[in-house]
Order: sequence, then structure tokens, then C-alpha cells
Amino acid sequence: MDTACVTTPFGRRSMTFALLAKHRQAEKTPPDIKRNKWKLFRAVCEAREDLDVSDRSLTVLDALLSFYPSDELSATNSMIVFPSNAQLSIRARGMTAATLRRHLAALVDAGLILRKDSPNGKRYARRSRAGDVSEAFGFSLAPLLSRAQEIETIAARMAADRELYQSAREKISLCRREITKLIYLARENAIPGDWAELYDRFRSFLSSLPRHPSLEELQALLSQLNEIRARIINLLEEHDNSRNMSANESQNERHIKDSQTYSQFESECGHEASNRVVPSQGSKFKQDTGHRENDHPAHQDAIRPAISLDTVLRACPEIKHYGPGGSITSWRDFVAASTILGSMLQINRPAFQAACRAMGPVNAAVVIACIFERAEEINSAGAYLRDLSRRACLRQFSAGPMLLALLRSRSRPS
Repeated sequence: MDTACVTTPFGRRSMTFALLAKHRQAEKTPPDIKRNKWKLFRAVCEAREDLDVSDRSLTVLDALLSFYPSDELSATNSMIVFPSNAQLSIRARGMTAATLRRHLAALVDAGLILRKDSPNGKRYARRSRAGDVSEAFGFSLAPLLSRAQEIETIAARMAADRELYQSAREKISLCRREITKLIYLARENAIPGDWAELYDRFRSFLSSLPRHPSLEELQALLSQLNEIRARIINLLEEHDNSRNMSANESQNERHIKDSQTYSQFESECGHEASNRVVPSQGSKFKQDTGHRENDHPAHQDAIRPAISLDTVLRACPEIKHYGPGGSITSWRDFVAASTILGSMLQINRPAFQAACRAMGPVNAAVVIACIFERAEEINSAGAYLRDLSRRACLRQFSAGPMLLALLRSRSRPS
């Protein structure tokens, strides 16, 4: 190695104890140590924050390494590179001489290179008769090689910290999304719980995070968010468990009150229609005097169709094919056929049940027949029926105008 003696700086640059220590450390480089110079440079780039070097200083170090003749740095060979300022500027992407001097000094201060100044301050090499370099003056890369293991350790730690940092940010993003959507779910379904307080805590934790947080700050925030998320999940699970227990206790009652299959419910609706309303030969219906008539007094007008069965069949001829024996002769047949249409339209049992409650089974059957006639124009028959049921409860809908509109469309010349 060319570090047999300490070389003091040329010119007005003074000698310091720190510089002396760096020379001594470079002299202690084991002779058998070797490193690929570009892999070592990548490690320096990874560890640059701990080494306190800028990206421009790394550009200069990259240029210096390009002047080393071999790809492998070895303590058994000369570690001195001696480019001129002009050559160094070209390989440093056109950096000016003043900027080069500043970043070379930064690399020396960081302990990555050393100066070996000639008597006149010039950089050159003296060669033997065989052409080998016997003495060189310039910049020594020995400190870089002597600190190779330290640099690689720092680089590995920095890479691991970056992975932890990225992982923490990802986990925080997922946790934020889960907390926001779970609180929204709880509020939408009116689930009991201190949701406003939890959301305020959630927002306060996020607002306390600085613009450029450290890994420790991210991990602390993640711990706080995980605590809130666990609290939310516990509240939702408690609500779900209590609902399941209540459902299990009333399971037998539900089986008696409402059948589990759609066809059984449809038969029940048809039976209710025969008990509640009986169409007359004209256009009105007589009501049964049983207790069912007073169940929904607000909808009494809604369960009295003012249009005859013949008129309904003229407006909705398709339903006749689904009656008993391929024909419909009574309102009972009409209601039974409408249940088949409901299945074909993929109207679920709760929607059918809501329509029966809001309009009465006969009017609900009429509406389903009308929907079936316009099936190609309606994207979701179930959603449409639910909306009509809601409007019927508010006395904003009746089946008559819908039927008349269908009759007018059929009488209109094509």
C-alpha cells in the first residue's frame, strides 16, 4: 500500500488530528481484503445518510472510482487515483472546478478518501522501467476499502429500515381504510357504540403525525390505530353475536310465521288475498269483516283495486300464460300467477312481503304483472318494487295509473 507514511496537505490546508486518525485507520487495512468497487459504491449510496455525504459528492466518488484500473479494490495494489481536474470534471457530469473541490473536501471529511499531495500539489504517477506505477500522488481510496465492512453493515441496516418504514406506511393506510369503512358501516346500520368518540380519536391521531415522520413515529401511530380498530371490531362482533342469539331464540316462531321458501310465502299471500278482499262483478271489492282489515288502516284505499280483472288482463296479457291451466278466471288465480312472475323477475321474498303489506296482495300482484310487461325497460325489478312499496306507504303511488298507462300504450298504433 501507498500509506507507509502520513502525507500532510499541500498549501494552506492544515493538518488535523482527525486527518491523522484517518491516515492511521487506512494503514490498518488487512492486506487480504477485497471488494468489487461498484458493489461497494452502491453500499455507500445506500448508507449515504449515515455517512453524511450528498448525492453530488457521490457523483464525484463515482468519477474517482472510474479511474481505478480494476473492478476489484485490493489492498495489495496501489489505491491512488490521479486524474486531472479536467478529466474528473468530464466524468463528474461536467461539474465545475470549484464544485469539484468542495465535494472532494466533503469526501475527505466523511472519511471515504484521503489526499496524497505531491511536493508541488499536482496529481501524477511515477513509473518504473517496466511501466508499473512506483509512486503516485492524488486521491487514496484506501479509507473506502478499510471501512468496507462498516459501510456494508450500515447499508444493510438502512435497507432494512426502509423496508420497515414502507411496511409501516402500508399498514397505516390499510388500517385507516378499515377504520373509516367500519365506522361508516356501524353508523349506517345504527349499531350502538361510541362511534363519534372513536372517529374523533382516529382523526386526532392522524393530525398529530408530522409531515415527514420517523419510523418510530409511524410505529407509534400504527399501534394507536390498531387499538381503535380492535375496539371497533369488538363492538361489531358483540352486536353480531347478540343479533345471532336473538335470531336463534326466535327461530321456531319465524318458521311458523314466515316460511323459508319463496313459493310457500307466495301461497300465504294468495290465501291472505282471498280472506281480505273479494272482487265484485263490477269494479269494487267487498272487504272481509275479520280482524285483518284493521291491520293497516292507513292503506285501506290501497287494497281496493278500482279496475276489473278483465281490464287488468287486457293491460297485462302475459300473466295469463302462468295461471292454473294456462288461464286466469279469478283474482286468486291472478295472485298465484303473479308469484311465478316474481320468481322469474328475481324479486326476493322480503320485497314481495313488503309490497303485500304496503298495497295488499291483489295490488302487489297487479304491480308485479305490470313490471313483467315492462321487464326489458327495468334494470332491477326487486329494487323497483321496493321503491313503489315505499311510495305506496306514503300514499304517493297506486296501481291504477300504471295499468292505464299500459292500456294506452297497447291502444296506441304501432
